[in-house]
Amino acid sequence: MAAKVVRRKEKRAEAEAAERKAKAAPKKAAKTTAKKEPPKRKSRAKGAKEVRLKAFWGVFNQSLKRIALYEYSEKKEADKRAKELTASGKSPHFVQPVKEAVQE
Repeated sequence: MAAKVVRRKEKRAEAEAAERKAKAAPKKAAKTTAKKEPPKRKSRAKGAKEVRLKAFWGVFNQSLKRIALYEYSEKKEADKRAKELTASGKSPHFVQPVKEAVQE
């Protein structure tokens, strides 16, 4: 079988004609289309606000329901209240530290 002859001059002329057509077409299209809108800016995310916590002593029952709340310096009173509630009721009560957000 004979090899197909490639005519480089003809191929080059075809490629140049296609390039000229491609360059001419966008210029016409660019004139007819409206201006592009600039991309919308993304809003800057604000950093997480730091929440201040304050420690308390909480008196809880067996089902983890908070019965009373005492300042951190009043642990003896919280223990006393837990013992009273345990003695008077059916379920045991206990003291546990609780941290709550400080509202300014």
